Amino acid sequence: MAEFTRSRLDKKAEDEITKKTIFLGLITVLVLVLTVVFGLPLLVRFSILLGDLKNKQDSEIVEKVIPPMMPRLILPFEATNSARIDLRGVAEKGVSIELLKNDVSVGKVETDEAGEFVFKDIFLEAGESIFTAVAISKAGDSSEISKELTLAYDNEVPPLTMTNPSEASVKVESDDFDVVGVSEKGVSVTVNGRVAMVDDSGSFKLKLQLAIGKNEVEIIVRDLAGNETKKKIEITYDI
Repeated sequence: MAEFTRSRLDKKAEDEITKKTIFLGLITVLVLVLTVVFGLPLLVRFSILLGDLKNKQDSEIVEKVIPPMMPRLILPFEATNSARIDLRGVAEKGVSIELLKNDVSVGKVETDEAGEFVFKDIFLEAGESIFTAVAISKAGDSSEISKELTLAYDNEVPPLTMTNPSEASVKVESDDFDVVGVSEKGVSVTVNGRVAMVDDSGSFKLKLQLAIGKNEVEIIVRDLAGNETKKKIEITYDI
C-alpha cells in the first residue's frame, strides 16, 4: 500500500514538471514568433527608444532639481574715471544672467556657447557701486548670488602739493636733491619716469642726481581710477 502511494506521488510530481516544461516551451516559441514577425531590428529599436525615453526623463529631473552654477563677474580694475563701463563674466552656457547693482536689477543677458556674457554700457554713479549676478536656467531655477564686485567711479584728479621745492623754479648748490611732496593715499607717483615711494598718508620722496645747469623735473601723480595730476619744476644746479 505504501509503495502504491509513493508511486502516485511520484507520478503527480512528474506531471507538474511536465506542465512547467510545456509552459516554458510555449513562452520560448512565442518570443521566436514575435522575433520572426516583427524582426530583430524592430525589437532592438524599441529597446533603444525605451532607453532614450528613460534618459530624457532622468535629464529633465536633473535639470529641474539641480540649479545652475553661480556666475562669476570679471573686471580687471577696482576704480575707473569713466561713467559707463562694460561688465563681463562667465557662467554655464544656455542660462540667463541677471545683473544687480546695489541690489537693484540692471537687466538680463544670455550666455554664449562658451558660457561668457557681457553687460554693455553700464552707468555708474559717483562713489562705489556693488555688483552681483544670478544665473537662471530655462526651467526657472536660480543659482546662488555671485561674489560681490565693488567698483569705484572717480573722475576727480588727485591733489599734488610740492614741499621741496615749493616754488616752480629753484637754484641749488648740490647735485643731490630730494624731491618731496604729498598727494593722497593709494596714488602712484613718478618723478622723471622714476617711481617714488608713497606712504599711507600720500607723502612721497625721491632723490635726484642733478646735472650742472638747468634740470627739468616732471612729477606725475596717478590715482586708481586713472586720473592724473602733473607738475613741472625747474632746478638749476650752480657750482
